[in-house]
Amino acid sequence: MAIAAPAVPEPVAEAAAAVVEAPAEIVEAVTAEAEAPAPVLLAHQAALELDGAGTAWLGTSTALVLLMTLPGLALFYGGMVRRKNVIATITQSVGVFGVVSLVWFVAGYSLAFGNGGDLNSYIGGFDSLFLNGVTMDTAHSLLPGIPEFLFIAFQMTFAIITPALITGAFAERIKYSGLLLFTALWSLLVYSPIAHWVWGGGFLGSMGVLDFAGGAVVHVNSGVAGLVCAIFLGSRKGYGSEPIVAHNPVLTMIGASLLLVGWIGFNAGSAGAANNLMAVALINTVLAAAAASLTWKIVEVMEKKKPSLIGVLSGMVAGLVAITPAAGFVDPKGAVIIGLIAGPVCYASSVWIKKLLKYDDSLDAFGIHGAGGLLGALLTGVFATTTINSLSEGANFGAQAIGLVWTILFSAIGTLVILVICKYTTGLRVTDAQESEGLDTHLHGEAMDHA
Repeated sequence: MAIAAPAVPEPVAEAAAAVVEAPAEIVEAVTAEAEAPAPVLLAHQAALELDGAGTAWLGTSTALVLLMTLPGLALFYGGMVRRKNVIATITQSVGVFGVVSLVWFVAGYSLAFGNGGDLNSYIGGFDSLFLNGVTMDTAHSLLPGIPEFLFIAFQMTFAIITPALITGAFAERIKYSGLLLFTALWSLLVYSPIAHWVWGGGFLGSMGVLDFAGGAVVHVNSGVAGLVCAIFLGSRKGYGSEPIVAHNPVLTMIGASLLLVGWIGFNAGSAGAANNLMAVALINTVLAAAAASLTWKIVEVMEKKKPSLIGVLSGMVAGLVAITPAAGFVDPKGAVIIGLIAGPVCYASSVWIKKLLKYDDSLDAFGIHGAGGLLGALLTGVFATTTINSLSEGANFGAQAIGLVWTILFSAIGTLVILVICKYTTGLRVTDAQESEGLDTHLHGEAMDHA
């Protein structure tokens, strides 16, 4: 006897039919996605191929480099000025942070790391103004595994600290409005072009100039600009005739320690990935700082019979500066040698040469960053080795020297032109009365204490 099949309820039948039809719909969706046109990329971009570990490390490094300026450099400089100018000096670093961040968003990034077409050897393009064309799926072609937004942020922290370093050269005598205008113009007209020349596809990088994390782009650039500023503004009242003493070396110690920690992100982050190159850049950074702090102290004891805290800290920073261009190109032995040489060289520049030439580089922006950057960039050409980085192939002293000449000339001339513009617009130098009584109360209406 045949048994009739039970009737299937209509909703169940529809569901079953949907299951049967689903694969066909999925195939159609996948086919449509495959046939969709690839996103249009700008000339400097690549499609993002996410490197999770590298992205995590670069995000950490971005935070560390930002820490170098705020609060690191702010406290480092703030402790070395007189008590009446502490707030003004720290506020300069905060002001630089605000101005450069917005300038970088508007045009700085595009000019430094965009593609300028026929002019790309000298300057980037305008395609990425206001970060136009940057999306969640784009990367810069230099680091295709890193989201472009993160690459932008990382490079922005370099753009921030470079003019912040310059403020040490004219501390205790510049108008705040003048500083802000100077910073905006300098970031666009000096920093961005030099960054492009070396890192963004410009002519210095193409000719083999090696600069792992900013020996020329950051330190020589800021040091030379600082020297021009110091000479242009003239010395502080009483400089050379009365004591000008750091009000709080402990504050400087805290700032220097933050700089040391942040510098790991500065140098090791420039590897662009969480890899063996990052590891060697990290240890090179620490070793060079340690070596330079000792040799600075030796020279200081020979001359002054006592090692000062600020002196030892200055030596440590000198080592950090000198290893910056070489961190990912030399082995640890080379890093130690660079650090050992940097201590005495930067001491001589900050103490003897400054005294001989009688310019008032208030907090040794040129003495440490200019001289240390020059030394480190030149020695990169001597100690770079392919056992650490294949890009060291062909490294030489001559190419490094040519790159430095271009950097020095462009930075010096560009800075001078910007200073003239600022002098006749916002003004630059505070009045004699303001300088004598202190910038904290006159410029900011605040003081370290109120008697």
